[in-house]
Amino acid sequence: MDQLVRDAMVPEPLALSATASAREAGEALARTEVRAVFVCEGDELKGVVTRKTLVREVVARGLDPKTTELGTIAEPPNATVDSTMLLNDAFAFLEENDLERVPVVEDRRLVGVLSRSAVQRRLAEDEPPPELEL
Repeated sequence: MDQLVRDAMVPEPLALSATASAREAGEALARTEVRAVFVCEGDELKGVVTRKTLVREVVARGLDPKTTELGTIAEPPNATVDSTMLLNDAFAFLEENDLERVPVVEDRRLVGVLSRSAVQRRLAEDEPPPELEL
């Protein structure tokens, strides 16, 4: 049976409202395990904010992080994948585009995040063991 992206994605990734402040994103990004914050209007993915985004769009421009809304600084995601995409195809897509992780969407709704390492592990689990040559 072919595996789908939804079988290997991390569901419910960290997302903040487009009206949330840059300070809220900064607090989330201060945790070492958080590399990006997804910005949504309702459930719909609108963009991504990273540490680099905060420095370039808020700090360097002298904006107040308490009042700067994420919707005004979020960058469009480099790419997204659909949850129903075949996992092998998603892995090839990540490899071809040199992406480590990508948001997973269903009808523009953010439903998860897929990492290249998780896909590699998942695909390796399904490989049959190598045959021993005697």
